[in-house]
Amino acid sequence: MKKRWIFGIFFVFSFLLLAACSDDDSSKETNTTEETTPDTATPEESTPSGKLVIYTGRDEGLVQGVIERFNEKYPDIEVEYLTMGAQQILERLRAEKANPQGDFWWGGTQSALIVGANEDLLHEWEPSFAASIEDTHKDPQGRWFGEMLLPEVIMINSNVLSKETGPQDWDDLLDPKWKDQILIRGVLASGTMRTIYSSMIYRQGADTPEKGYDWLLKLDANTKEYTQDPNQLYLKLTRQEGTVSLWNLQDILLKKHTTDYPFDYIYPKSGAPILVDGVAVVKNAPNLENAQLFMEFLFEEELVTELAQEYYQIPTRTDIDLEAMPDWFKELDLKTFDIDWEVMSEKEAEWMEYWDTNVKGRGGN
Repeated sequence: MKKRWIFGIFFVFSFLLLAACSDDDSSKETNTTEETTPDTATPEESTPSGKLVIYTGRDEGLVQGVIERFNEKYPDIEVEYLTMGAQQILERLRAEKANPQGDFWWGGTQSALIVGANEDLLHEWEPSFAASIEDTHKDPQGRWFGEMLLPEVIMINSNVLSKETGPQDWDDLLDPKWKDQILIRGVLASGTMRTIYSSMIYRQGADTPEKGYDWLLKLDANTKEYTQDPNQLYLKLTRQEGTVSLWNLQDILLKKHTTDYPFDYIYPKSGAPILVDGVAVVKNAPNLENAQLFMEFLFEEELVTELAQEYYQIPTRTDIDLEAMPDWFKELDLKTFDIDWEVMSEKEAEWMEYWDTNVKGRGGN
C-alpha cells in the first residue's frame, strides 16, 4: 500500500514536470517564432511621397505637361511650382539660403547656374545620366546639368517680315530702318536677355566692354519698348507694335507651330550665342530625394525625345538615338561664336548693371 502511494506521488510529480517542460518548450518555440519573423519577412518597398517645390523659368504649358507625366510615375508626390525668370530664381535662392523653401531649379541659364554653384546654393551629386552630358554643358562638381541648348536668334512677325526681308545678322539691327520696330523683353529679370546682351558685349571684346556698351546704345536707339514679361512681348509683336525682337529658338518654334502667333526666326549669319539651359537641385532642399527623382525623370530618353517632338527642345544628352528625333532637329545647323562662359558669368552682373544705369533709354539722346 505504501509502495503504491509512493509510486502515485512519483507519477503525479513526473507528469507535472513533463507538462512544465512542455510549456517551457512551447514558450521557447513561440518566442523564437516571434523573434525570427522580422528577419525572414520581406518588407514592402517604400513608395516615394511627400512634396516637391520647383522654381522654374520654363513655359507653363510644358511645365504642367511634364509634371502630369511625373505624377503618373510618382502619384504620391505633391508637386508645386512657381514660374519666374532665371535671374529671379537666383535671387530667391540667395534670399532663402539659410532656410531653403524650394527643392529644384528648372530652367536656368548657364551663367546664372555657375553663379549659383559658386555661391554654394546648389546640391552636389552625380545622377545616372551624367556621363552622357558633355563637360561644357555641366558643372564639373555635379551641381548643375544642362538640359537643353537654346540658340539665341532674331525673332520676326511673319505677317510683316520674311526670312529674307528681316535683319540677317546682329549688326543689321543697328540700321536706322529698324528704328521703333524692335521690341525687347525686360532685360534684367530675364536670363535669356541677360545672356544675349552680355554676349553682344563679349563679341565686341570682353576686355573692352565700352565697345559693347556703344553697340547696345545703338540698339537702344532702335528699340521701341522693353516689355514687362514674355507674354507682353508676344502680344505686342502680334499686334505689330514692333516687328523684330531677340529671343530663343525653342520658344519661337513652339509659338509658331502650336499657337496662332505669327512668329518666325532668322538665324544670324555670323552665328548665335547658344545658351545652355540647365537644372539643379537646391542645396539643403527640404525634399531632396524627390528633387533628385525629378531630375532623373527629366533626362529619361523617352521624355527627352517626347519634349523634342512636342516642345522643340534641343537635348544636351549625346546618347539619344537620332532616328527617334524629329525632322526639324535633324535639319538643324547650329553655328555659334566662341564664348568663355566663366568670364560671362563673372562679368554679367557688372555689365548689366552698367547697361541699366548708363545705356538703357539713352540711345535717342
